[in-house]
Amino acid sequence: MAETMLRITDLVSSYGHIKALKGISLEIQKGEIVSLLGANGAGKSTLMKSILGMVRTEGGSIQFKGQELIGKKSHEIVPMGISLVPEGRKIFIDVSVEENLKIGTFFRKRPPARDKELQDMVYQIFPRLYERRSQLGGTLSGGEQQMLAVGRAIMSDPQLLMLDEPSMGLAPLVIAEVFHVIKKVNEMGITVLLVEQNAKMALKISDRAYLMNTGQIVISGTGEEFLQGDVLASVYLGGKKG
Repeated sequence: MAETMLRITDLVSSYGHIKALKGISLEIQKGEIVSLLGANGAGKSTLMKSILGMVRTEGGSIQFKGQELIGKKSHEIVPMGISLVPEGRKIFIDVSVEENLKIGTFFRKRPPARDKELQDMVYQIFPRLYERRSQLGGTLSGGEQQMLAVGRAIMSDPQLLMLDEPSMGLAPLVIAEVFHVIKKVNEMGITVLLVEQNAKMALKISDRAYLMNTGQIVISGTGEEFLQGDVLASVYLGGKKG
């Protein structure tokens, strides 16, 4: 039987007086890639930020490997094994690639040998980062910056990696490469929660998916079920079949 890594139950989160999440429940099993789909404003990014303790929660439960996360701060949650690659990448443009990666170790206290092992792993996944390790982050292309953002997240040694719109602003060939990397990271044993506007690309690599609309889960199923059915056409794409 699969081990439940993340279990969210009846989660309510707010920005000021606005309820952004209205009773969200979902589960992620160890080793899965799970996609969160939905239009802008559906609450996908808010859900990720709630998991990391960055948004005020008013009710419900977020359990990571059986431990309650609500009430904990981000700097307490990251060392438990959760990392986020934020929308827009948010790398440090004025420091080198290698220094950007080292920032990923900030919340984790480990033997230097483990940091070196993780850095070697990042360079193995992203040979271009190794080639550019002395360059400033701001000199990288958009695709390389996204690789650096993923690499920095891996440096925190996550068991659950959350990615918020990793393909945003990238060229089609680079997008294909980013999704290949996400699959590769997952094959290394890291569970993935993916928020992505490119629904078809996300579903092709996803074990399961949840569709969100105005702070609620509308429907869930396997990636294959979403791709084969009319779910995306009728709900996500506003009724237009393509």
